[in-house]
Amino acid sequence: MIGISDIEAAARLIAGHVVRTPTVESPGLSALLGVPVTAKLELLQRTGSFKARGATAKLLSLSEADRAAGVVAVSGGNHAISVAVMAEALGVKATVVMAKSAPARAVEIAEAAGATVRLTDTMDEAFALMARLQADGLTMVHPFDDPLVVAGQGTVGLELADDADAEITDVLVSIGGGALISGVAAALHARLPGVRIWGVETVGAQAMSEALAAGGPKPVQLSSIVSTLSAPTVSRITYDHVTDLVSDVLVVSDAEAVQGTLDLANHAKVWAEPAAGCLVPAARRVLERVGGGARLGLVLCGGNATTSDVMTWAERFDLR
Repeated sequence: MIGISDIEAAARLIAGHVVRTPTVESPGLSALLGVPVTAKLELLQRTGSFKARGATAKLLSLSEADRAAGVVAVSGGNHAISVAVMAEALGVKATVVMAKSAPARAVEIAEAAGATVRLTDTMDEAFALMARLQADGLTMVHPFDDPLVVAGQGTVGLELADDADAEITDVLVSIGGGALISGVAAALHARLPGVRIWGVETVGAQAMSEALAAGGPKPVQLSSIVSTLSAPTVSRITYDHVTDLVSDVLVVSDAEAVQGTLDLANHAKVWAEPAAGCLVPAARRVLERVGGGARLGLVLCGGNATTSDVMTWAERFDLR
């Protein structure tokens, strides 16, 4: 299990390479949800998502031999962007593997940063290709099955605990492979004893909730439009953290996640991707369970969806 000392060490390691993103009270979201809401604006992070933290922590920890060999990463989009951009900044050659369902913008950014981009038909094939490239000598920067990456993502929770103006009772965090919620939960339970952590997934990207039902990580079928949450399985380390530290994992529909993105734009005045938008409908469910005395924290994990993407999804689901 990752401890607070691991997260504090990761914070010192990545300081100066990533942004200490704002933690702000949101009057708009507070009015929308009927309780005080604090938002951690990780969508303002370098590379547009929290993923820069874990990627940077891993890249800075590499030996000279590993740096010389180059790194490989697999991603639904945001991890690829972060590994590509941060590897370029740190002088490391990167190869990133994505499924063809990944956002075109993620491919463009990774290529512009100088990374070699490999595309596969499915996420399962992407993970398999990453494993082959690792066997060929590249160093893997795994998106969620690495304690150092989990600790790096946990710095989001460290900052949220330190910077929030109000006491928070419940924090909602999106789940793909689970590194973000694992690190955030470890940090917050150390800094804010008694806080409840809630995970959020979308239908068709339910690797963690299916793992919890099965008693351990298992492969899942992916069908969600939210590619940045679409991990084909979680890892043992993230499963263990969620089992021990998270109150529950909620699952919302793709349509609800896109509506949440529109709500964040209209009420919080921030541009988020559906991986963050899914927190808004989930917050309503949390409030039904814990009551109106809650004070919510929302970790808005990224903002790398284009306006065109979101409008296309909104039209598909007849949203406004």
